[in-house]
Amino acid sequence: MNAPRTVCLIGAPTDVGASVRGAGMGPDALRVAGITEALRAHRLEVVDRGNLSGPPNPWAPPQGGLRHLDEVVAWNWSVYGAVEQALAEGQVPMLMGGDHCLAIGSISAVARHCRARGQQLRVVWLDAHTDVNTEAISPSGNLHGMPVACLLGHGPKALVGWSGEPAAIGPEQIDFIGIRSVDADEKEAIRQLGLQVFDMRHLDEHGMRTTMAEVLSDVHEDTHLHVSFDLDCLDPMEAPGVGTGVRGGPTYREMQLCMEMIADTGRLGSLDVVEINPALDVRNRTAELAVEFVRSLFGASTLAR
Repeated sequence: MNAPRTVCLIGAPTDVGASVRGAGMGPDALRVAGITEALRAHRLEVVDRGNLSGPPNPWAPPQGGLRHLDEVVAWNWSVYGAVEQALAEGQVPMLMGGDHCLAIGSISAVARHCRARGQQLRVVWLDAHTDVNTEAISPSGNLHGMPVACLLGHGPKALVGWSGEPAAIGPEQIDFIGIRSVDADEKEAIRQLGLQVFDMRHLDEHGMRTTMAEVLSDVHEDTHLHVSFDLDCLDPMEAPGVGTGVRGGPTYREMQLCMEMIADTGRLGSLDVVEINPALDVRNRTAELAVEFVRSLFGASTLAR
């Protein structure tokens, strides 16, 4: 019998890249919602590394089109080191944010790991936003709107190249699901980069099953799947505890199907769960939803399949 997989929980309690305060409480909201117990009930080993430390949020205005660059760099290096260690120990790192800027460190570490092992890395980005802004086009300067640009090698110098290559991932390695809020200049960046974006119109027209079949069509036994799950991917009627909610997201059942189809591949190797903002939530509902979806990502289902 194979040994149970070990999930390594890594808390990064910061909202340093966000537009509103509160995402720094996300890791403990997930713990309160029972993330450890839910995974262990699914016969997974769980190691909780506790919360990483980093600089406080100075809540300063943008400088050169970027807010809190030094603090974002520091937090992401902490995340990078923790994810790198978990992967080296054969664990499945689960980054608990915190805001979505933290995916820079997380996915950069995963990309370096996959390159060293000769694995194909695929990123599934579940979000209302594409996060491909740069300092030149961002309306706000908030770095939680820029992690994909950084990972593609188009961000500020201090946040690119961490995987050992100029870009951690190429445009063909990332698929976006649930998108419905894109800034004007960001639309042109998406077109120029040739990114694969399954926006809400695509989901409305084709359904989640067909969309996910397309996303996962070239996943094979040497693929490492990384899921970057921003809770604002969901409709805020379902998940009110997010800082940048946008109406019209996937339903609860659509998101469950998405997670179950990812689980069916058996290739999930790492994940981010970010942008839970308990200060805006109702009785921890959003963190509880996140726990349910994470269980499904690891193979929980109504029937044995």
